[in-house]
Amino acid sequence: MTNRKSQLKSGSSHAILHSHMNLDELRNGIDRVDAQIVKLLHERASYVHQVGQLKKNSQSPTFVPEREAALMEKIMTLNKGILPERSLQSIYRQIVSCSFLLEGAMRIGYLGPEGTWSHQAARARFGDSVDLVPFSSFREVFKAVEKGLVNYGVVPIENSTDGSVSQAMDLFSNSPLRICAQIHQSINNCLLCNGIRERIRVIYSHPQVLGQCRLWLQENFPQAEQIPMGSTTAAALRAVDEAEQGAAALGSELAGQLHGLAVLETRIQDKASNTTRFAVIGHQSTQPTGHDRTTICFRIPHTPGSLVDVLEHFKKHRINLLCLDSRPTRDTPWEYLFYVDVDGHEQAEPLKSCVEELAPQCPMFKVLGSYPEDKPLD
Repeated sequence: MTNRKSQLKSGSSHAILHSHMNLDELRNGIDRVDAQIVKLLHERASYVHQVGQLKKNSQSPTFVPEREAALMEKIMTLNKGILPERSLQSIYRQIVSCSFLLEGAMRIGYLGPEGTWSHQAARARFGDSVDLVPFSSFREVFKAVEKGLVNYGVVPIENSTDGSVSQAMDLFSNSPLRICAQIHQSINNCLLCNGIRERIRVIYSHPQVLGQCRLWLQENFPQAEQIPMGSTTAAALRAVDEAEQGAAALGSELAGQLHGLAVLETRIQDKASNTTRFAVIGHQSTQPTGHDRTTICFRIPHTPGSLVDVLEHFKKHRINLLCLDSRPTRDTPWEYLFYVDVDGHEQAEPLKSCVEELAPQCPMFKVLGSYPEDKPLD
């Protein structure tokens, strides 16, 4: 609140400074500033191009999440005017996206087709100057990154309402890929339909979205059949084809616009603050920033107290656990893989020592990645 007041105060001083100008003079001032902005963007692009050449010669990655996190933090610190933080961050996302293009074309894989939440998360993080490549499943996204068909992939790993996205998490245990960054995407689910609301008999959507709207569906469409689909866009396409049979879909407003579906109702998720955390997956390791999160996967002996023994190590090193989840191993009945998110970076203390102690004690222990713990803007 204090920061916002200071912004408004600063903005007021600028308004007073230009209050003596008429409309034409103000517009001329804007034109001069625009010319300066373009000139500075060209100057920045020149530096970026040279950085790209150095990266290419040293075979360094174009996308450096720790550098990007530091840039965004610096930009927010420099923001002393009336620009909202979210708007300034959005502007710089596009500037960084252009930098990716100048340093070399970048391809990002996501669960498609266009209009899915994965598509929107990828576009929000990497901007409009990269190639976004849709795939029909999370497994295909992983394979595309592993084979070098795309530089990075974007997959959902956790929803604030419906928990872990098991379809994606199950793929990490046998993949060489690492989580090198994360994306927080606010989810605004909509009821999409080209028919009459009272005639809706079947509702299509991705399983996660159906889970996020579980209570709303029970209250509003208790008799409608809920059919899970591979993506919200696939659900939208089915709703288009079967509109006369009383079909509807749950998905984003963008999905409705892309495929010609009317938006009958918005924000139907059970919790208004519904957010999905997406992982950016690739081959590289991200360096410590001082404010990081680490995701770890491990299997433990099927003996009493074995999980407590593992968790005690985190307690001893005073490491905060952010979440803990389990998944069946699929190899041995009634044995589980545990996934844990913790504060800290695997290369920095105290997590470094904790990992070194734990790894030999677990039949399977794997750090899936350490990455900047950027927070979603309000």
